[in-house]
Amino acid sequence: MPPINTVERETLRMRSVQSPVIPVVGDLIRNHPGTISLGQGVVFYAPPPESTECLHQYFLDPNHHKYQPVEGIAPLRACIEKKLAEENGIALEPQSALVVSAGSNMAFMNAILAITDPGDEVVIQLPYYFNHEMAIRIADCTPVPVETDEQYQLNPTAVEGAITGRTRAIVTISPNNPTGAVYSERALRQVNEICRQAGIYHIHDEAYEYFTYGDAVHFSPGSIEASAGYTISLFSLSKSYGFASWRVGYMTLPKHLYFSVKKIQDTIVICPPVVSQAAATAAIRIGSSYCRHHLESISAVRALVLEELSGIQSFCTVPQTDGAFYFLLRLDTQKTPMELTEALVREAGVAVIPGSTFGVEGRCTLRMSYGSLDRDTVAEGVGRLVKGLKDLVSH
Repeated sequence: MPPINTVERETLRMRSVQSPVIPVVGDLIRNHPGTISLGQGVVFYAPPPESTECLHQYFLDPNHHKYQPVEGIAPLRACIEKKLAEENGIALEPQSALVVSAGSNMAFMNAILAITDPGDEVVIQLPYYFNHEMAIRIADCTPVPVETDEQYQLNPTAVEGAITGRTRAIVTISPNNPTGAVYSERALRQVNEICRQAGIYHIHDEAYEYFTYGDAVHFSPGSIEASAGYTISLFSLSKSYGFASWRVGYMTLPKHLYFSVKKIQDTIVICPPVVSQAAATAAIRIGSSYCRHHLESISAVRALVLEELSGIQSFCTVPQTDGAFYFLLRLDTQKTPMELTEALVREAGVAVIPGSTFGVEGRCTLRMSYGSLDRDTVAEGVGRLVKGLKDLVSH
């Protein structure tokens, strides 16, 4: 009997992982020059000048071109520890540890691999961040989506009801990607308490911690008293400091997971890019005021977008959200989200992200980002979006 050729066979694990939608939409944009993208979640501004100015001197030390500690360089870790204590109310000692990662996506992957075995379950909120869902499947685990309410807010009762004997963690993101929702302190405390009682982990992603508007307040569950033994907090510089391509994030985690996470990170990346860590050290020393200064511009753009979208409210619903820089629009149409996304690029010259990639089924939703472009370009892009939706959706 001839051997089975497995060289070109896609593994069962990877067959269950969705294809990233950002590159797909990127190809659409490249094939239609002049398209304005309201898709990818990045900010319009660059890193602080101090982050790049420090690098020339940094390169002069030959030791900086060698491997550095798996958990991150000491100067950056010291800055982060101070920031966590002052801004998030998270103290590392005696039960928590800190690991710098190559972005918060890697931090999430670290966490999932450290706390699960194949076949375990991880509860995520619907709509979910697609890279979280993908990471869970890559780890050979099962994502268990739980519906949020009509304003995309947490439903702690439903979360608790989704727990089984195979559940290892509940994941929350606030401010949220893809919805822009900011979860209340009360709801996050409820979920954290559910995790404590069930003996599972609470993984909380805070990549958009500085992006809140109006009266919305960001809350870190890692600050809850006696929660350090089961709470994992994820952070990123990609949005707040314009560091998307530099790949720097960090995580706080229970100390009993520290060596497992170091094993994982040492295997995948050895250490996060040291040049990026040097730039990140300079950025965090400047502090959150750098992001908050730019937040005024993003807030003004947000108001402009809401005003434009109010003109199509007969067939487009914009749930009230107060964070990040996204709206997850609900459209009254029989078109699928991908059909509508493709049509908007071809016919209106504007790109968004189909809501189906975030797990939304049974209704047409589109995620639009308003953080990546200047006011005039966003205004033009939203104008195209509104006109395109009128042409393609309105009855």
